[in-house]
Amino acid sequence: MRIKNSGILLLVAILLFSCDKKRVFDEYKSVGSAWHKDSIVTFNLPELDSTKRYNLFVNLRDNNSYPFNNIFLIVAIETQSGFTKVDTLEYQMAHPDGTLMGNGFTDIKESKLFYKEDVKFKGKYKVHIKQAVRESGKVPGVQKLEGITDIGFRIEKKD
Repeated sequence: MRIKNSGILLLVAILLFSCDKKRVFDEYKSVGSAWHKDSIVTFNLPELDSTKRYNLFVNLRDNNSYPFNNIFLIVAIETQSGFTKVDTLEYQMAHPDGTLMGNGFTDIKESKLFYKEDVKFKGKYKVHIKQAVRESGKVPGVQKLEGITDIGFRIEKKD
């Protein structure tokens, strides 16, 4: 009976992982229950095939404590030579009625946010992500962004 259950579990695991054939890199880092404005989340990317093109995504896990309908992110890609390209991005995080966008059946939602398409890599790269949310009419950034629990970065093969 134990061998049969192990075989079924192995089959289910294979099916789950084989459904995601485009994935090249997919990693999350926890920021606790709130993302501090000075906290920079860094991902060290693997060396990728320089003859292929890739699509890049920022992934966020958030919960019902997230108080805003959008999010501003500063994403920097750093090459091994130190050259850094910085983008300031805005994403919609909630529907007009205030319910969070994203996938998930509980109050935790996962959002896959499109970042760049058709990217070629040469060498090793680092990606740095920080939040840049501000309250309306205020200059200083939100010190602790409640409701964001995990930050992820994903690379997929382009078809």
